[in-house]
Amino acid sequence: MQIFERLRRLVAGPWLPARVGKAPYLWLLFLLFFLLPYVSALPSTRDVLLIAATMALFLPLYFVHFWLRNGRVLPLIGVTVALGVAWAPYNPGASTLFIFAASMCGAIDARRAAFATLAAVLAMAALLVPLYGLPLNYLVPTLLVGTPCGIAAIMDAGLRRSREQLLRKQEEVEHMATIAERERISRDLHDLLGHTLSLITLKAELAGKLFERDPAACRREIADIERSARSALGEVRSAVTGYRHSGLLHEVASARAALLSAGVELRTELAPLVLPSATENVLALALREAVTNIVRHAGASRCSVSMASETGTLVFRVVDDGRAQPGMAAGNGLSGMQERAAALGGRLAWLAGPGLALELRLPLGAPA
Repeated sequence: MQIFERLRRLVAGPWLPARVGKAPYLWLLFLLFFLLPYVSALPSTRDVLLIAATMALFLPLYFVHFWLRNGRVLPLIGVTVALGVAWAPYNPGASTLFIFAASMCGAIDARRAAFATLAAVLAMAALLVPLYGLPLNYLVPTLLVGTPCGIAAIMDAGLRRSREQLLRKQEEVEHMATIAERERISRDLHDLLGHTLSLITLKAELAGKLFERDPAACRREIADIERSARSALGEVRSAVTGYRHSGLLHEVASARAALLSAGVELRTELAPLVLPSATENVLALALREAVTNIVRHAGASRCSVSMASETGTLVFRVVDDGRAQPGMAAGNGLSGMQERAAALGGRLAWLAGPGLALELRLPLGAPA
């Protein structure tokens, strides 16, 4: 039953791979050369049986060779050449079999091996002239048609392989771009939500402490929590649509409010510089991440933020007097800062001592 099922699938097709299209069906018109000698004289019963047997053997070889590559196609080329050799003394139109054998050379990937096989096919056709005493015009169809067909098949196969490789490279590039975009979105969401959720947590804790002692102050804190949550929602929506941009001054104001809630004094010294939008966005996100870390982990009482221009380089520093471990490793936030700085041709450095000092250096000519 399995044999019959395989035969059914073979007959049902597809007979040709999608990459070659439908043109190979048209190439079968070359078999008309095989029938030309019988236009003037009808074939005998023996000739009809031999032609039928030849086609029954050749046609499966022809369709199968499109599915094979390299060494696996050589036996098919050999059998096709053998059929041409066997028919040569009886039918001049059998030279068309050498044309098909020449076109099969395109299934060999190595170009030198493909052209060597093509040369062997043509040489075998040429040897038949002295071997069988055939007229030289026997070679005309093989040389004039078989040679360009073989060369065209080899060149076309090479171009097709190049296109397939290019498509694979494009898929790899698209895949890498997708991964990079996912990482960017992950960093942005981390920076956006980490700061705001930390602020909301602090204010919620404060509201819980004030619930019985000072209901009015508790209501104010709850109102601040609502405003922070709405602001975070708006920023996330903007980030998703790709139009998020938080100005540095706005971020400084948000940082002051967050630090004040945590009992941290903020001092700022910002030079009045005109910044490209991309640079300002990186600074705003860096400040947000730094303040989030201070509120969560540092236990600081003071924090200073400064921005200045030094010999054509923008220097942005955030320093606190809290707890920091010497030799600390970069987490998601610091890694995100480093990647954003590197994207603009800058760098991020930090020093852990009595507190944590972050220094971000960016070229003032960074693109907008």
